[in-house]
Amino acid sequence: MINILFVCHGNICRSPMAEFVMQKLVNEAGLSDQFHIASAATSREEIGNDVHYGTKQKMAEMGVPIWRREARQMTKQDYLSYEYVILMDDNNWRNTMRIIGKDRDNKVYKAMYFTTPDVSLQADEGQRRAPRDVKDPWYTGNFDETYDDVIVSCTNLLAAIRHKHGI
Repeated sequence: MINILFVCHGNICRSPMAEFVMQKLVNEAGLSDQFHIASAATSREEIGNDVHYGTKQKMAEMGVPIWRREARQMTKQDYLSYEYVILMDDNNWRNTMRIIGKDRDNKVYKAMYFTTPDVSLQADEGQRRAPRDVKDPWYTGNFDETYDDVIVSCTNLLAAIRHKHGI
């Protein structure tokens, strides 16, 4: 089982969007029995809240199935349980390191590291901390822009994982 955790600040916009998009891509590839995909927050601000209405609207517009879920905060145990921890921005990186300590197993990547289909999963930390963030639609109001980043990063992440694992 390949375990992927998407992480953003509140776990109501970007990380659940990535969770839903990745699950759709995995399902379409016929690989749902080989993946476990989830999302979490670095903060406690939205714990228990459902997905933001803007994310729900964008997922409906794009034909991406969603489900009722409650925002939760990432834990150190999550780091141990997930093979890939995908963050949306530099603040998420800093806050994730506060939660997990150090990324000893090189599992943590910024989503926008995955901008091309041939990206390596063997990159060093500097490379995995891609230069650009996935903008937070909570602040920008632009769910289209966020979706564009999420679909590209999830598509290329899946390609990289399939290549690495030979699936």
